[in-house]
Amino acid sequence: MTSSKLKMGMVGGGQGAFIGDVHRLSARLDGQIELVAGAFSRDAENSASTGRLLGLDPSRCYADFEQMMMAEAALPVESRMDFVAIVTPNHMHFPVAKAALEAGFHVLSDKPATLNLAEAIALRDIVEGSGKRFALTHTYLGYPLVGVARDLVARGEIGRVRKVFVEYIQGWLASEVDNKQAAWRSDPARSGPSGCMGDIGTHAHNLAEYVTGKQMTHVAADLSVFVPGRALDDDGSALFRMEDGIKGVLSASQVCVGKENSLSIRVYGETGGLEWHQEEPNTLLRTYADRPAEIIRSAQGYLPAFAADGYRTPPGHPEGYLEAFANVYLDFVQSIQEGRDVATGMAGAVRGMAFVEALVASSNNDSAWTEIDA
Repeated sequence: MTSSKLKMGMVGGGQGAFIGDVHRLSARLDGQIELVAGAFSRDAENSASTGRLLGLDPSRCYADFEQMMMAEAALPVESRMDFVAIVTPNHMHFPVAKAALEAGFHVLSDKPATLNLAEAIALRDIVEGSGKRFALTHTYLGYPLVGVARDLVARGEIGRVRKVFVEYIQGWLASEVDNKQAAWRSDPARSGPSGCMGDIGTHAHNLAEYVTGKQMTHVAADLSVFVPGRALDDDGSALFRMEDGIKGVLSASQVCVGKENSLSIRVYGETGGLEWHQEEPNTLLRTYADRPAEIIRSAQGYLPAFAADGYRTPPGHPEGYLEAFANVYLDFVQSIQEGRDVATGMAGAVRGMAFVEALVASSNNDSAWTEIDA
């Protein structure tokens, strides 16, 4: 291990937690991060055994996150962790991030940032007072062609944007599911005010804002619970308005039988359109009013430099979710090293929670238009 690597601590992600391995694989893909510590589970033995499997120093596998922050902060600067990755259910995001920031550590957190908007606003104040970096793992912004789409829109290549369609549909909760991942996502105390929309609708919201470069301002939403006994929405749709008069439709569902992780976006301007699908991430479709459609492919020499930097293999070698996740980590590392903000920082985190609460309020008010008040 070289001293130039940033040292990472992790909260959550113990044995049995899918997302922990995703984070660890992605963090080490480019050789710039070293996992040195963790409080991997509320179960002290799970945390310790996870650390053993990962080959960590047993003295740096902690029983809880409070102990971890205190112990790591007491270590010499050259030894202690530089940042904390939070990979817990939503209700733990705020207390862990608060403890980490106040102990002097940067934070990379799974989304949404907090359990509710009030916590997000409080966290924003903590981040601003800490001088530390904060980012969310909005993984899909790590796909280089998403950045190309954003660049084309920003340069006016499709004209002024008029219409956006964005959706994220899955089928894994189409019936009652008895596992750890489903349990916390359908529990208001751990997930927050929304289930499906809080879990994957926030990805669709984030993608729409990122590609267009505009903020969503109002929603008219209809949230549903299709599986009897479920406490939170498992499906929802919303009309939305954005800055500059852009109109759109957002759908998110976890009850579409047979669908896996079908996130997609279509953006239409005055002179052209763009279309991207997460399950086929190496292709961006560009349409014109006066000529045939154009297929833009990944890792090609004609792509702008910022996109080329996000690829690790030659054209025709499919890259996907782990590589996109690794790009989020890489951007976060560079933000720490260069002292700059990231695309998925605190401002977007607050907007994401405001979006969720506006959806719930609208749906509870017969789908009335509701302002997203961040």
